[in-house]
Amino acid sequence: MSANLAAEEVRVGITGAFYSAPRGTAEAPEDASSSLDSAFTGHGYLNEDGAVESWDDSVDTIIGWQGATTVRSVRTESTATIELTLLQTRGSTLELFHPGSHVEENNGEWKMHVKPPTHDPRAFVLDVIDGDELLRIYIGNGELTERDEVPYANSGDPVQYPMTLTCYPDGNGDLMVKYSNSDAWGEGIAGES
Repeated sequence: MSANLAAEEVRVGITGAFYSAPRGTAEAPEDASSSLDSAFTGHGYLNEDGAVESWDDSVDTIIGWQGATTVRSVRTESTATIELTLLQTRGSTLELFHPGSHVEENNGEWKMHVKPPTHDPRAFVLDVIDGDELLRIYIGNGELTERDEVPYANSGDPVQYPMTLTCYPDGNGDLMVKYSNSDAWGEGIAGES
């Protein structure tokens, strides 16, 4: 039996891009490299931490009377999130960070009446790039569910917008769809060599 050690299959998120569109306004991508639907808006720079995909699963265990051991586990909850911090202060970022609020023209300048957040379902795309290796994560039904502090200080830290996006099932029951151009994705799956 081979250990299948292949250093060339180790991926690093060297760079990437993050996009959003109001849910239902953009066609879903079909691969890792094609141009996105024009309804998607790019949100510019993310901070150096990039993006983090997280899974929070809750499992209840059933204990058998005989032997007091676990005889079964039942998954009761599974939540997928993407955490990231946007660095560019622009209208699309402000409207994403303040769901339900909009940037408006104001006598040659701009203003935003920040309201309590509302339900703002969106589609998201996160492109992760490692040289020629591409990973595209498409979330067809998600929304911003957590926001963190926005610093305004002369401390060397930029104004930034930390947020958590929660993924909901789309019309196909998918929380997300992942696309890659990497040949390694076909290695070791049933029916493949």
